[in-house]
Amino acid sequence: MPEISRFYGIVIKIYFADHLPPHFHAEYGSEEGLWSIENLQMFAGSLPPRAKALIAEWAGIHQAELREDWNRANSLQPLAKIAPLP
Repeated sequence: MPEISRFYGIVIKIYFADHLPPHFHAEYGSEEGLWSIENLQMFAGSLPPRAKALIAEWAGIHQAELREDWNRANSLQPLAKIAPLP
């Protein structure tokens, strides 16, 4: 699964040809959450509150880029890196 961003110990990834709904995976330590690209909510997994807040902030800034990478992944095209939180 390609890594598209990394910040504050959080790793963001998107699988190629993954299941619906459009989503990304956020890993923090040994924990993982699946986040909807459309409503920017975590719908599966478990993450600490601080990590969830940082991911929500980042995803809100980069929602359009996440949609583009989701479409690339489902077309089996290379994904673009997305800037981390500063």
